[in-house]
Amino acid sequence: DMLDMMNIGRYLRIIWSGEEVPAYEMVCVYEAPVLTVLFLICLFELGTRGDSRPRKILFCVVYTLITLLMFADAAYSGYFGKYTSVNQLYQLGSFSQIAGDGNVIGATFRPGALLTLLDWPFVIWWGMTRKRPEGGSFRKLTGIVSLTILLAASAAGFVYYGFNPVGDRDIQRVNHVEFFTYHTNDILVNVVQKWSRGKVDEKAIQKEMKELVPATSGSEYRGIAKGRNLILIQTESLNGFVVGRKYHGQEVTPNMNRLIRDQSFYFDHFYSTTGVGNTCDAEFSVLNSLYPNNVRECYRMYVDNTYCGLPWLLREEGYDAVAFHGYLKTFWNRNEAYKTQGFRKFYSQDKLKMTEKSGFGLTDKELFRQATDILARGHKPFFSFMITLTNHIPYELDDKMASLKIEPEDKGTLFGNYLQTVRYTDEAFGELIECLKEKGLYENSMIVIYGDHQGLNLETPGVKEPVSAFLGKEYNYEEMLRVPLLIHIPGMGSGKTISRVGGQVDIMPTIANLMDLTMPQPYVFGHDLLNTEEGFIAQISYVGVGSFVGGSKNKLFVIGKDGTTES
Repeated sequence: DMLDMMNIGRYLRIIWSGEEVPAYEMVCVYEAPVLTVLFLICLFELGTRGDSRPRKILFCVVYTLITLLMFADAAYSGYFGKYTSVNQLYQLGSFSQIAGDGNVIGATFRPGALLTLLDWPFVIWWGMTRKRPEGGSFRKLTGIVSLTILLAASAAGFVYYGFNPVGDRDIQRVNHVEFFTYHTNDILVNVVQKWSRGKVDEKAIQKEMKELVPATSGSEYRGIAKGRNLILIQTESLNGFVVGRKYHGQEVTPNMNRLIRDQSFYFDHFYSTTGVGNTCDAEFSVLNSLYPNNVRECYRMYVDNTYCGLPWLLREEGYDAVAFHGYLKTFWNRNEAYKTQGFRKFYSQDKLKMTEKSGFGLTDKELFRQATDILARGHKPFFSFMITLTNHIPYELDDKMASLKIEPEDKGTLFGNYLQTVRYTDEAFGELIECLKEKGLYENSMIVIYGDHQGLNLETPGVKEPVSAFLGKEYNYEEMLRVPLLIHIPGMGSGKTISRVGGQVDIMPTIANLMDLTMPQPYVFGHDLLNTEEGFIAQISYVGVGSFVGGSKNKLFVIGKDGTTES
């Protein structure tokens, strides 16, 4: 608040001198902080007047809630790049499952968020012990009336900013960065407006989709994997920068490197397109060629919708469709979501043998071994969707499973632990290939491996410096959001690396081309990456809605923190 007042004073001096000030700067640094200051003055004055204990307790409760919300914003924005929302209340169950198993919070938490709590004990002590006579009854009445008017005026201002009835661009910018206006806007948009939201115009949306859906031309590689089994592997937290690199002379991903060189397509400008659901949103994008949202995880928000994604397309061709994941079936609501996604059966922790655990659940090697046993006995051809788990933050791996020699300066760090679990998962890929060969499944299968999202967030303490040193350049958002995509087709010949921009929404159209499947146009957003001139990927989280990867130089364009393209 002191900084707000200093800014107000600075701009008053600028105005007095006659200098021109951009409208946005005036609104953001003048009007919104004035409302905040007025609101907090009223809160302090009304809450601590006289000796009324209930009033003081109410003040302490309100101030505590504001403080906790500020702390949540600071902690959440440090990882996801934005404030919290009322929509995150729906995710508390999933977050508690993650946080309750392993030191996930400790690995991602930014200590600077604790600064938001420093004033709380002093303010609460002051609020409960402050004694100030209120004077006569007339003075008491006028004081309360005047403060109530100011409080109502500031609250009305927040509502005006939140609704933004005139659609002012500068107000929209403020709502992205200022605490009270942001949360007022969040509540109005996600709670109040939902009550009055009507039905959408289905024909208008279909017309818009036909205009927006990228047209993919060409038939190169069409049907070269037709009739094969499809093994689709979503790899937990696999960054693209580890593939092909060495750590002090040791290959981090020797098995992936081998696959890339032989009988595979490898896409080295491929990006995650997750929303707030992270892993499950990656699944949603891959299976349906649809973007997730930045409100709630898709597997809960759209659990009852009808889909025509990859599992259904393959089932129409006579395939069986099964999913494997070595954790709780309820996590991310998979047990319900997979039914409408098109999977006939879901093998989770309760149906697999927990013979070897590390971190959250069944190890990747055991998952692959048990999955191939089940697939060998089952229906052919099949579509098998496997989600790995061992390479999950905080990257805990038993010493007996570790094979990478970590240098002393990286030992026990998030970076060092991450490389260790990545190496383990890569070894699991090598063992999976051998298992498929032993079961007679390898030659007639297509194996697709991709990363769901980044493993090392550059905003996490202790990450940017060692990763930058490892890369030999600055670790930025473009590098952070890049994940690998590898399509291995036994018998196709030498490997081919493709540098066209792609993302998780592009996997389904690319697989459909290789397997000669008819796409459910226009209800897809992705390209067939083997038959397109130029790629384009929208970004949903971490860098803000409106960011994208594309253009002639394949660059990441990041929307401003205020929600505008100008910044």
